[in-house]
Amino acid sequence: MRAPLPRLGVGLAYQAPLSAIFDAAPCDVDYVEVVPDIFWTDRGADAVPRHLDDDAGLARMRELHARMPVVPHSIGLSIGSAAHFDRDHIAQIERWRGRLDFPWHSDHLAFHLADHGGQRINAGITLPLARDRESLDLLAPRIREVQRSVPRPFLLENNVYYFDIDDGEMDEATFLNTLCRESGCGLLLDLHNLHTNALNHGFDPMAMLRALDLSNVGEIHVAGGMALDGFWLDAHSGAIPDEVWTLLDWTLPRCPNLGGVTFEVFGSWVESVGLARIREDLRRLRAAWARHLPAPAHPPIRAHAHEAHVAHACEAHA
Repeated sequence: MRAPLPRLGVGLAYQAPLSAIFDAAPCDVDYVEVVPDIFWTDRGADAVPRHLDDDAGLARMRELHARMPVVPHSIGLSIGSAAHFDRDHIAQIERWRGRLDFPWHSDHLAFHLADHGGQRINAGITLPLARDRESLDLLAPRIREVQRSVPRPFLLENNVYYFDIDDGEMDEATFLNTLCRESGCGLLLDLHNLHTNALNHGFDPMAMLRALDLSNVGEIHVAGGMALDGFWLDAHSGAIPDEVWTLLDWTLPRCPNLGGVTFEVFGSWVESVGLARIREDLRRLRAAWARHLPAPAHPPIRAHAHEAHVAHACEAHA
């Protein structure tokens, strides 16, 4: 990271069943993270215009943006695809920047689009990249193009993987450190992804955290998951497990450029988890944030104004 991100605090990934939390007084959540791809239709590379926005969804984001920062976390770029680099997707993200003036944006360090039999196919899941020099040489110029096209800090998320590519030239921490150093991107450190990979592949997650250059971390994700057929799944299906809280408490004070911590839970699981438990985890996250990352003496203007708005709203609500 070239500079600290605006210090926003604790965010919640947008899902419609969570509307009661977003619409309440802003005392449980400081910002909303959204997968912007859910609010447009991609009609294909030959269509003009290619992307059709969902007017109702965009209006909802503008409504939330009037009260709190909105941070896009896209799923559509497939930045690691060997043969395709989707500049139309980047242009669509830039259009969203013009509408919502987000402080940073992110995507996944993975790919889901590939060629097969002369046609592009969507695997429907984020797939791991080989951790080698060839991957770095593919990714770095693409990241720099994203940064030129969308003038906001760009983060990539460490991927969850249920199989690994053998004989990698680098371990994951070395690969991530090198990628950030050579490309200038930041890291979205998903601690539940790390927990999931550690369980499924039998390694110590703390060893990886100690090897990471945590000055690259601009955002942290936390979530819950579930066991199925001998695997732990990154299902975003529950409250934050104790092991992830332990990782978070160690990591938070060691990330000097951190902008926020985001809790992810899929809408289909909200009823079973319960809004009360989600609010409990959000409040615990805010307590951890306050304990480990007190407000800077001179916070960035956007973050300072947001914090003042939250404080006023919470006092009025009380």
